Amino acid sequence: MTSIRLLQHRGVDGRRRVILSDADGSRFLDGVDSTLALARAAIADGVTLLEAARARATDDRIDLDAALADGHLLPAIDHDDTARLTLAGTGLTHLGSAEGRDAMHKAAASSDTPTDSMRMFLEGVEGGKPAAGTVGQQPEWFYKGDGLALVGPGQPLTSPSFAQDGGEEPELAGIYLIGDDGTPFRLGVALANEFSDHVTERHNYLWLAHSKLRQAALGAELLIGDVPRDIRGTSRILRDGQTVWEKPFLTGEDNMSHTLSNLEHHHFKYAGFRRPGDVHVHFFGTATLSFADQVRTQPGDVFEIEAAPFTLPLRNPLAVAADAPVAVRVL
Repeated sequence: MTSIRLLQHRGVDGRRRVILSDADGSRFLDGVDSTLALARAAIADGVTLLEAARARATDDRIDLDAALADGHLLPAIDHDDTARLTLAGTGLTHLGSAEGRDAMHKAAASSDTPTDSMRMFLEGVEGGKPAAGTVGQQPEWFYKGDGLALVGPGQPLTSPSFAQDGGEEPELAGIYLIGDDGTPFRLGVALANEFSDHVTERHNYLWLAHSKLRQAALGAELLIGDVPRDIRGTSRILRDGQTVWEKPFLTGEDNMSHTLSNLEHHHFKYAGFRRPGDVHVHFFGTATLSFADQVRTQPGDVFEIEAAPFTLPLRNPLAVAADAPVAVRVL
């Protein structure tokens, strides 16, 4: 079965358009210039995102591989007001995801007592997939930033000058729009790199919040409709054109200790995350990190993530920002 995807395109003239890609090929849409605009129209018209897209499909076709190579594809979602887009996520959500974190914290504590990370993971295994109509165990949660921290395909993932590490986290991200009545609408899911500073986190798990305040990359494809329960992909690091690390990764509910609905509940239960018009990009977690294999990334390395049913890879080079001292003035 062919997956159905929406993409955002920006031409050489700066014009933005939306693409519908399905069994009939990849076609531009008329009347909307962003995925957000299409979603707003679907909600207003009381139709699905797919119905709204097909009603606007034209015969103007595009080669997605060529568009990606030429740098014309944008992240799957963005917002014209970057302050109205929230990047957040949940950790310790995947089967096996606690092993690296547990080893990291045990090494620091030199103890055989289960770490807080392992305890949280096991609580998720036990209660993260509740029966329908009930609320499950809440997961670890973190904030990454607003729309200023979001980068698209091919754009650099830039570590701040004070960072101790810049490492990839290949995962799935849920994309949401809050309706006028405060209802969160899941638009779909996208391939993502939830970029983090694992050295800072390893120093002390209470620094997790600091380690997550980094950019994040979002793939070009918004997969709409039902989310596959078993997604298998590959994460790799390229250095000077050569693969220096590569590993498969798993995601989707069959490979997770929480259901997506449970993670969504514990994010959107906070009224502040249900402000009409806001967009949320929520990272669902991963169990695969090069850092766990003692890989240290370098500026210029390229992170590459690919996973079916997404047809395009997500590639982002690693960069480091110039030092930017901050001085607080008394007014």
